Amino acid sequence: MQTETLVVVSKVKQLIKDLADCNTSQCAIDALTEKVVGECRKAITAARADGRKTVMGRDIE
Repeated sequence: MQTETLVVVSKVKQLIKDLADCNTSQCAIDALTEKVVGECRKAITAARADGRKTVMGRDIE
């Protein structure tokens, strides 16, 4: 599934640069986006299991 980028690329790149003085490839950004999508799907499932239509912090592992 092709998804638009869901992370702020400049912020992620700066964080990685600040923490480890490393550069960040586009494929790393794409992988982070896929992680975000996956976590959102899990959180939606958890919210629905509790009978809610609102995803809350406790739904995110």
